[in-house]
Amino acid sequence: MSAIIMIAQLILGLSILVFVHELGHYLAARAFKIRVDKFYLFFDAWNFKFFKFKKGDTEFGMGWLPLGGYCKIAGMIDESMDKEQLKQPPQPWEFRSKPAWQRLIVMIAGVIMNLIVGVIIFTGVIMHYEKEYLPVSSIDQGIYAYPAGREIGFMTGDKILKINGKEVERFKDVVTANVLMGSTITVDRNGKSIDIIVPDTMYRNYNKSVRDFFIEAHNFDFKIDSVLDTVINKDNTKKASPAFLAGLKTGDKILAIDSTAVTSYGQFREMIWDSKNQKRTLTVLRADDTLALSLLVDSTGYIGVVSKHPYKTKAYGFFAAIKYGNKDAMTNLWANVRGLGKIFTGKENASESLQGPIGIMKIYGGIWDWHRFWLITGLISVVLAFMNILPIPALDGGHVIFTTWELITRRKVPEKILERAQVVGMIILIAIMVFAVFNDVWKHFIR
Repeated sequence: MSAIIMIAQLILGLSILVFVHELGHYLAARAFKIRVDKFYLFFDAWNFKFFKFKKGDTEFGMGWLPLGGYCKIAGMIDESMDKEQLKQPPQPWEFRSKPAWQRLIVMIAGVIMNLIVGVIIFTGVIMHYEKEYLPVSSIDQGIYAYPAGREIGFMTGDKILKINGKEVERFKDVVTANVLMGSTITVDRNGKSIDIIVPDTMYRNYNKSVRDFFIEAHNFDFKIDSVLDTVINKDNTKKASPAFLAGLKTGDKILAIDSTAVTSYGQFREMIWDSKNQKRTLTVLRADDTLALSLLVDSTGYIGVVSKHPYKTKAYGFFAAIKYGNKDAMTNLWANVRGLGKIFTGKENASESLQGPIGIMKIYGGIWDWHRFWLITGLISVVLAFMNILPIPALDGGHVIFTTWELITRRKVPEKILERAQVVGMIILIAIMVFAVFNDVWKHFIR
């Protein structure tokens, strides 16, 4: 069942994003009176489709192959390689007959739509699901430094001041891919300002461990807010939580693990994480009684307890949600730009960093959670925008390069060159897809 849910989320997410991408091309083309021959969700390979209808000059429909979709613009050299149309004299309603600046807008319209949708999704997530955030200024007890944080110089109790010289409002902006790819974090330590350098290798190492174990706002007394009855196994199945089986209850305060006193929630998490597949004795204060409970920590290191921090949160207003929705979208976009740069410079391993369809399905997960679904879909939206603008023939970015060349030189690139470039680009894209799929199989099923 979990596999079906993962596949369904992948298809739904990509369908939404491909639709809005191609809609951008369609609307821009129609705005300049360029004819659009076909607009399809999914591919109608071998001319098989679930349905079709015609409105004006455009055939709308839904194909059977759920690998995206397409918008066939008349007079444009694209993946259809419709050479017969291109052999005819250019018509005023064709793409090739329009000025270069109009063709350029048509080409980038899909990317712009993906960016806009990414911002809308992140804004919607903030307004509907998150609703409030934790300001760094309210964390008066400072952060808890986990092992990865302590290794580069953080200390429990540090108070975050700036990131790369800029003041930061939300604590969630401290632990992002951008920060972990190399940055300078300024902290207040006992009244003294100290700069801590986050190395550009941090993200790679961090990504292979536990994302939460860096620095967190976990420097507070640990009192259980709620106990989960069940937790999720690595194979996406449910099981009774270790906390539930141990008899922990809402309101319990953890005093010690074995003989070690627990002074903060962060310390508790770290000690439990280090106790995977081991049995531990918890000293628990319940009302006026002190109890000793036996806890068996499983292989995940998560036991199924929730603790609320004591810090004051701040509600998102409408305009704040838009502001931070845009910020989250752009942060994710820049993270992908930096990530690709690290792959090209050899600082990141392509096989580890790149995700194919199987990897993306795994990220969505085997449980349908709308909050998670929209977060990942928003992320993919900005990733698609970035990937599509890369200067590879057959992608929007390839067309942009040729059109920009025409704008600068005032000379059109010959159609023969465009056709050959399209073929080369398709070969490159197919090679990337084959690599991504086989890499996914290796990472998730063989290794």
